[in-house]
Formats: sequence, C-alpha cells, structure tokens
Amino acid sequence: MTDCDTLLVVGSNFPYAQFLPEFDQARAVQIDIDPSMLGLRYPFEVNLAGDAQATLAALLPRLKRKKHGAWRKKIEKDTARWWDVMERRAAVEADPINPEYVVHSLDALLPDDVILTADSGSAANWYARHLRIRGGMRGSLSGTLATMGPGVPYAIGAKFAHPDRPALAIVGDGAMQMNGMAELVTAAKYRHEWQDPRLIVAVLNNRDLNQVTWEMRAMSGAPQFLPSQAIPDVPYADFARSIGLGGVRVEKPEQVEAAWRQALAADRPFVIDFRTDPAVPPIPPHATREQAEAVASALVKGDSDRGDVVKQGIKAKVQEFLPGHRHQEKDPGSGQDR
Repeated sequence: MTDCDTLLVVGSNFPYAQFLPEFDQARAVQIDIDPSMLGLRYPFEVNLAGDAQATLAALLPRLKRKKHGAWRKKIEKDTARWWDVMERRAAVEADPINPEYVVHSLDALLPDDVILTADSGSAANWYARHLRIRGGMRGSLSGTLATMGPGVPYAIGAKFAHPDRPALAIVGDGAMQMNGMAELVTAAKYRHEWQDPRLIVAVLNNRDLNQVTWEMRAMSGAPQFLPSQAIPDVPYADFARSIGLGGVRVEKPEQVEAAWRQALAADRPFVIDFRTDPAVPPIPPHATREQAEAVASALVKGDSDRGDVVKQGIKAKVQEFLPGHRHQEKDPGSGQDR
C-alpha cells in the first residue's frame, strides 16, 4: 500500500490507518456488507455496500488489462526481496530461540488442508510474515488484532467445523495462561470425535507480554515494566501430557523442526512449548524515525532487557540491507536441498 495508486478494500475494518496511503496519493474503492463501515478509515471515492463475491463479480467485467507489466514486475521483485529478508531474520541467532525461526521453519511443513489460527500479540506478527497460506489452507486471527486469547478456541472451533482437517494455533504464553490451558481440557474431552486427531498448539514462551512491551517502547518511549509485563515460566507441554495429550518442550534451535514433525505426526492434540527470546523485535517493514527514537528513549531510561534489545534489534534490521540471496531449504519430502 505504500506505493499504490489505487486502493481496493474488501470487507476489512483495517484499524491501522497509519499504514494506508497518503490521502492525495491513491484513488480508493471500498466494498463492505455493512454500510456503516464504508468510508470509515479513508476518503474512498466509491463506496459499495454488498456481498464481496457478488460485488467483485460485477466489477470484474469493467476492468481493462494493462498492456505492460512493469508495475507487476516491481511488486514481484519486492516480494522476492521480502522473503529473502524473512529468511535471514529467521536465521539470526537468539537466546535461546528466535521466534521468527520457529514460525519460518513451519512454513514448508504445513499440510495442504491445515487450518491456522494465531493469537494477538507478537505471535500474530510472525504468523503474518513467515507463513504462506496457499491452496486449501485457511487462516484466522482476532478481527481487530487486539483481542487476547482467541488462538486456541479458534482452533478448537475449526476442529468441530472440519473434524477431518488438522488445526494449528500459534499463541503467546500470556494468552496460553489466560485461557489456552483451560481450552486444552475441551480438546481432551472431544478429541475422539475428530477424524483427524491433530490439533497443534505452539506456545511462544518468552515469559513476557511481548507485544505490549514493544508497543510501550516504540509508542511512548517507556521501558519494560516488569511488575505487569513479566509472567511465569509454565510447563505447558507437561500440562498437556497430564491430561492425555501430547507435548514437548523445545529449548534449542536444532530441536525446532523435529518438534514440528513430531506434532504433525501425532495421534492426538499436541502442545509444543518453544522457549523463545523476548528481545527479538517485531520491527515493521518501514519503522519510523519517531518509533526508533522512542525505543532508544526507553533503553536510556533503564529497560531491564536493554542489552539484548539493542543486539537483536541491530541484527534484525541489518538483514534488510544485505545483498539479496536465497538460503537453501530442505525439501520436506526428500530431505534434499532445493
């Protein structure tokens, strides 16, 4: 959207108006089944109230194909560059595990019919950046990206709607403690009714309410406030096993892929407790100078994690400026490089 000259919004509330194009930059069209949402976030030139599928079908015949593909080629080039950066960020060392690596390593292993859910918080960042939802895959997360705790309930709901498909939830430890652990009891009760027994819950266990911590740093220059942000280290996998489910705790990067494979091959719901580094920054693709200055201010004021924050922030950001290249990945079927 940063460089677009035409903006089409279909059935989206999109509360983050700061990421929309400048008001005089793009011509804009919005489609929504709820008329009260039309024109709410942007000065749309055309507002269409109606069903998305029917409205798009009516609009398609009015489009004219461009004679050249320069714009498309630029987008394809930028997208390829983005995936290069994501691969490099996932490869950055962290203590003990880089959460970006956890999610990035899952991408090639996803079943074709998986239903993915993500909780609010930093888990949603990694879900959005590192997973390519393709073919028959489906994904969902909190509609306004603010409701904490929907990840596991959404996955359980998916299992009731589609008991023949695997479901996978990526959640933070804060959400897991709030309601995710209790929801595992529901999964244990009903799992025998599901044709496909796989319901995987990946907990990004960094002992921090991480998204709020980073928002405090970037938006208000406030250092991490441990009394409200630090949360206890809970043995999530042990709890899962205690109620008849599967589970494993992962504390080293070399254990990550094996854990994903174990969960995807399990004959029951499975919890993976990933010990991840809270200092890995969810840096947006175009962080502003003001946000950088606010984080610096938070560190100067005595952020308890300032040493690791500086180190991980520099390592993450520098990946955007390295020459582009593709890392070799293992083909999940053959084990060969591709």
